[in-house]
Amino acid sequence: MGLFSFIKNAGAKVFGIGKTDAEESAEAAAAELKLEEAAAKKLEETITDLQLQVEDLNVFIDDDAATISGKAYDQATKEKVVLVVGNSNGIATVDDQMTVEHVEPEAQFHTVVSGDTLGKIAKNYYGNAMKYPVIFEANKPMLTDPDKIYPGQVLRIPALD
Repeated sequence: MGLFSFIKNAGAKVFGIGKTDAEESAEAAAAELKLEEAAAKKLEETITDLQLQVEDLNVFIDDDAATISGKAYDQATKEKVVLVVGNSNGIATVDDQMTVEHVEPEAQFHTVVSGDTLGKIAKNYYGNAMKYPVIFEANKPMLTDPDKIYPGQVLRIPALD
């Protein structure tokens, strides 16, 4: 008879029980897609719950990247939506494809590091630590307390009027 070679993981499991690696891989991919779709819908709900005005909002997640589209009411809303999505667990990049109804200047962004406070950040950007309420207000409703920021969080730093 002799020795026959087979691809180790290509066939069905013994006695038809179980699935091939290809079938398991396809099912895993489908499950991953369902999780990403559910996460995207949850982010859309969160953005709506935060009363951020975006027409035709669509969030699409692929692995650790999110793409956002829609028409934001203003630049601040657009930036807040990007922060809601980007500051979510599992999201590493955000592709912002939103348009803006009422155009205004873009804000700067700051990634919080250990030891940061809103006062320290305000001192760095505005030269005055007492301007921290400007940063706090610019990041509402995502921030509910000026003392509750965390390393890795990204904040909007608007220009002073």
